[in-house]
Amino acid sequence: MTALVEKAAAKINLTLHVRGRRADGWHDLESLVVFSGTGDRLSLEPGGGLSLTTSGTTAGAAGPDDDNLVLRAAKNAAAAFPNLRAGAFHLIKTLPVAAGLGGGSSDAAAALRLLARLNDIPLSDPRWHEIAAATGSDVPVCLAQHARMMRGRGDELGPELVLPRLFAVLVNPGVPVATPAVFSELGLKPGESFGYGAHPVLDTSSPATLLGQLRKARNDLEDPACVVAPQISHVLAVLAAGRGCRLARMSGSGATCFGLFENCHAAARAAAVIRRDHPGWRVKSTVLR
Repeated sequence: MTALVEKAAAKINLTLHVRGRRADGWHDLESLVVFSGTGDRLSLEPGGGLSLTTSGTTAGAAGPDDDNLVLRAAKNAAAAFPNLRAGAFHLIKTLPVAAGLGGGSSDAAAALRLLARLNDIPLSDPRWHEIAAATGSDVPVCLAQHARMMRGRGDELGPELVLPRLFAVLVNPGVPVATPAVFSELGLKPGESFGYGAHPVLDTSSPATLLGQLRKARNDLEDPACVVAPQISHVLAVLAAGRGCRLARMSGSGATCFGLFENCHAAARAAAVIRRDHPGWRVKSTVLR
């Protein structure tokens, strides 16, 4: 049987509200999640024992293969489905690591999709969601790679959303940002609430309407992330100054930021200018869905 292939798209948090911190220590989140046209590539060669090899521009930063979320997801799946067929995974890693793009989570979700295809088990089987949640907080939302609201610690998912096309520029300054450090800087104690206001109700009927609602929302991790990595403030300023930029915001816990532009031409033009002026940054124009 030929190798099966899945794309592990980058996850973008268009909004990220921290409603508070639960008694168990987890933060209670509410986030509009979309996916970009850029991502990693995962293949599965059926047969033999479970294994993983990696390559690509950011493979070295992803850590040892035996600690990769792809293998963790596959082992969790094997425990949930007796006699599950697996094989040799190969991950081509191009997304930056510790970048607020959910790269590892998206890789793990791609592994679960490959195993589901290989074993003819529909993704609608609720066990896949349970396996994803056990693997990592962001893995469930990455399983279907569709725009939707994500709540709780990431395991509570709203229905899939059909959004108007969003033309974006993604910028990462090349500085890894550890998520625990950002949440620590946020400073919420267990049982404490933020009280900064509810997430706006989404109306996806037009780009202008959606954009107006996104402007009323926020990423509550942006300020603490800028303390941890001050370069993020510079990236946001550069994006916001781009001609045609309608909104500049950080994704996840950083350091990747996005700018939403009026059309694909404006996004491509802004990306070219930023790439020229900041050759050390990773810059990509893409469409979010």
